[in-house]
Amino acid sequence: MAARSFEDVEVWRKAHAWVLGVYRFTEQFPRHELFGLTSQLRRAAVSVPANFAEGFKKRSHLDKLRFYNIAQGSLEECRYYFILARDLNYGDSTALKNRAEEISKMLDSYMRSLRSALKGFPTDY
Repeated sequence: MAARSFEDVEVWRKAHAWVLGVYRFTEQFPRHELFGLTSQLRRAAVSVPANFAEGFKKRSHLDKLRFYNIAQGSLEECRYYFILARDLNYGDSTALKNRAEEISKMLDSYMRSLRSALKGFPTDY
C-alpha cells in the first residue's frame, strides 16, 4: 500500500525518533553551548525528517530527490557534530551515530527506487 503521508513512511518515523534522541542527548551539553553546538546539532537533526516531509509532497521525482539529498547532507553534518561532542567530552553519541547510519541507508534505498523510475532522465541525484 502506498504511503499517503510522510508520517506513513518508515524512514521518516525513524528520523523523527532519532531527532527526539538528539534533543535528549544535547540536554546534557554545557549551558554555554546553548547557542553553539546544541543549536547547530538540533537544527541539522530536525532538517532530516523536515526535508523528507517536504520532499514527500513534491510532485516530480527530481524535486523529491533534491529534498531527500538535503536530508542526507544534514545527516552528514550531524555526524560531524557527534565527533565534535565526543572530542569535547559532552557525551557518548555512538547510538545516535548508528541510528543516523541506518536512516542514511534507508534514505539511499528510498532514493534508489525513485531514481529507477527516472531511467532515461538526466539527474545528478
